[in-house]
Amino acid sequence: MKQLTKAEEEIMQILWQLKKANVAAIIDVMPEPKAAYNTVSTIVRILESKEFVDHEKKGKGYLYFPLVDKETYTNQSMNKLMDSYFNGSFKSMVSFFMKKNDLDTKELEAILKEINKKDQ
Repeated sequence: MKQLTKAEEEIMQILWQLKKANVAAIIDVMPEPKAAYNTVSTIVRILESKEFVDHEKKGKGYLYFPLVDKETYTNQSMNKLMDSYFNGSFKSMVSFFMKKNDLDTKELEAILKEINKKDQ
């Protein structure tokens, strides 16, 4: 699966939220300062070429919708992060985030509970 740029990922986050949208609806949800219509339209077409998005005709325009679900992309991105920066070690990645985010005992216990749920 191809990696997305920050701008492409921002549009995907909006499309995952909206499910289907035209360019104007995407822009409406964007934070200020909003990107220009042509910019968003170009990014959506790039997402189509990367096979993350498809469209259907709606009147004179198009409704765009995701082809890749958020969970699939998140898993792929996290695996790439783990491989690139932590030599594929989940333990090293978790340890890094624990140290950098100064997790307390309660937060660690909550994480362990989630891990234990998965093992059952």
